[in-house]
Amino acid sequence: MANINIIVVFPKPEDARNIRSLLIRSGYDVRAVCTSGAQALTAADRLGTGVIVCGYKFADMVYSELYEDMPRSFGMLLIASARAVSEGVQEGVLCVTMPLRVNDLLDSLETVISQMEMRRRRKRMMAPQRSEEEKKLIADAKSLLMERNNMTEEEAHRYLQKTSMDSGTNMVETAQMLFALMR
Repeated sequence: MANINIIVVFPKPEDARNIRSLLIRSGYDVRAVCTSGAQALTAADRLGTGVIVCGYKFADMVYSELYEDMPRSFGMLLIASARAVSEGVQEGVLCVTMPLRVNDLLDSLETVISQMEMRRRRKRMMAPQRSEEEKKLIADAKSLLMERNNMTEEEAHRYLQKTSMDSGTNMVETAQMLFALMR
């Protein structure tokens, strides 16, 4: 089970406390218990990442408004009536219907956590978005390697990549180090 921040949001404090207790007994880290969407958003901003486990409607908004306003680094697990779910659920929100079965709740929570982990891994695997200045610095470093070491552009690029990986720095930092050493 992942160690992840959980925010529990239900309009009735006793419902929120019951869900919180169930999750804590199951080994989850419940960091906040809220009765309104605004409280949940404040907690989410403070925590940075996690999962919001919530009911359908709060005094100040419904779950879909909370979903739209919460940080993208959060996932959402909705606990709602079968009737509410049959009317359609916001895309990206996983839900469990009432009456609540503990195993369904825990399995669904693990699914949300797994989806978040996959998104995080995919994002990390994507090539970094570089500014024009950073692109120019890398191109200039390649040109310097090509000129001084008689490398092809591909060899210079591979050299920068390998040096970056070996030193635990990104390509921009490696290009900067190369200029500091070769000038």
